[in-house]
Amino acid sequence: FAGNVVKAMGGATRGYPVVSRMLAKRAPAAPEPAALKARLDDELRARVHAVERLTPKIVEVVVKAPMAARAFQPGQFYRLQNYEAHAQRVDGTTLAMEGLALTGAWIDRNEGLLSTIVLEMGGSSDLCTLLQPGEPVILMGPTGTPTETPSGETVLLVGGGLGNAVLFSIGAAFRAEGSRVLYFAGYKTIEDRYKIADIERAADSVVWCCDEAPGFQPGRPQDLAFVGNIVQAIEAYGSGALGPVEIPLAEVDRIIAIGSDGMMNAVGQARRAALKRYFRPGHRAIASINSPMQCMMKEICAQCLQRHYDPATGTETVVFSCFNQDQDLDRVDFRTLRRRLSQNGAQEKLTKLWIDRCLRHLGWRAAAAAE
Repeated sequence: FAGNVVKAMGGATRGYPVVSRMLAKRAPAAPEPAALKARLDDELRARVHAVERLTPKIVEVVVKAPMAARAFQPGQFYRLQNYEAHAQRVDGTTLAMEGLALTGAWIDRNEGLLSTIVLEMGGSSDLCTLLQPGEPVILMGPTGTPTETPSGETVLLVGGGLGNAVLFSIGAAFRAEGSRVLYFAGYKTIEDRYKIADIERAADSVVWCCDEAPGFQPGRPQDLAFVGNIVQAIEAYGSGALGPVEIPLAEVDRIIAIGSDGMMNAVGQARRAALKRYFRPGHRAIASINSPMQCMMKEICAQCLQRHYDPATGTETVVFSCFNQDQDLDRVDFRTLRRRLSQNGAQEKLTKLWIDRCLRHLGWRAAAAAE
C-alpha cells in the first residue's frame, strides 16, 4: 500500500485486526496509559509558541510540535490551520483559516519548535497574525520531498521575497555537506528584507538585490549588493560589473530558484539567453513550484497538478507539486502555472476585502498601521 493517503487507509483497514491480535497476546508494557497519553499529547498536539511580524507584510509563526519538528528536512513544508472553536468572530463571520501550505524556515529539535513564514496576501494568510501563544492549531506534515543537498558541489541559490525563507535551511544543509553556496537574495523594497543573519549563515557569499534605491549595504567582506532585479544582478555578477568574486558562475553545478512564478520564469528564460554564456553546460536548474494547494495529502485532490513540457521530445506530463515541489526549471510550464494561480482570482479578491474589513473592526489593522 505504498503511495498516497487513500492507499495508506486501505493498509490500515486490513492491518489493524492483525496488529490487535498480536497485542492481545502480549502483557501490557510501560508506560502507563496516562503517561503515554500525556507524552503523545506533548509530541503530536501542535500549539503556537510565538507570532512575530518581520516586515509590514510578512509574519513568522513559530509552532511547538516536537515530532513534526524532528521529522523536518530542508525543502519540506507544513499545512497550518486554526481551529474553528478558537477562531475569533466578528459581525457573524468566524475567522477560521483554510489550510495554508507553509515551508519550514528553521527548526529547534531540542525545544520541539518549528518556524513558518507567512506572506500576507489577503484571506487566510492575513489571519495568522491573530494566532496567540499557547493556542492549539492544526499542523500537518512535514510533507513534500526534501530538497537534494549533495556534497562537493557549487550551488547557486536564487531567492525572491518570501522564497528566501525557504532557502535558509537548504543553504545551511548544502554547506554542512561541504558544498559552496552563492546566494542571490532579491527584494522589491528595502523594508522587505528579514532574517539577515540566517541568510548569511546559509551562504559562503550573498548578493543582496533590491529594486528600490539605494539598496542594501553588505554586512560581510565577501558579500555584494545590487540595485535592480535578480536577473540583472546575476548578469552584473557574471560580467564582472560588481567587481572580483569568490565563486564564478562558471563553477556552478546546481541552481535552485524559489520565489514568485514570474521570478522563477525570468531566471529560466535568462539562463537560455542573456545568462547562458556564464554557466557551464550540464548544470542542473531546479525551481520550487508554488502551485495552488488544497489537501496537500499527495495525489488526492489534484489541486496542485503542474504541467511539464520536455523541450527535447515535446512530451507533456503532469506532476503533483505537493508530492515534490522541486521541479526541473526547463520543463515547468509557467504559463499554465500562472493561469492556475489566478483561477480563483475573483473569489480571492472578495475574501481579501472581507477579511480586511473584519480585521479593521477588531482593531488589528488600525493597530498595525499605527505601528
